[in-house]
Amino acid sequence: MKVIISNNSDVSLYQQIKDQIKDAIFKEELKAGDPLPSIRSFATDVKVSVLTIRRVYEELEQEGFITSQVGIGTFVATGNLEILRDSKRRYVEDKMQDMIKAAKALNISKEELNAMMDILYEEDN
Repeated sequence: MKVIISNNSDVSLYQQIKDQIKDAIFKEELKAGDPLPSIRSFATDVKVSVLTIRRVYEELEQEGFITSQVGIGTFVATGNLEILRDSKRRYVEDKMQDMIKAAKALNISKEELNAMMDILYEEDN
């Protein structure tokens, strides 16, 4: 898993990292049971504080995306398929909200937006 952060972004470093890990889980680049790097090695690789990575891991664990086992490591959570499905839906809904706001701001009708989405969805196969 490759994480790229930007110091020029309005999004905090920890949020950028957290979002990229969640995105990798959603896209199944990281699968259930896959190990995540240790906090120290991940912080070194990404060049951030260990506290930043610890916060990312703690929040992802609270949200049910990962599990930590003392002395063993941190892994993508298994057995939470319904949570993952719901999180995927929420992720797409958030992206769709952004798209709808942009369309409304540009006076693009719902019908035009649906037509564009149909075309783009079919082309991406």
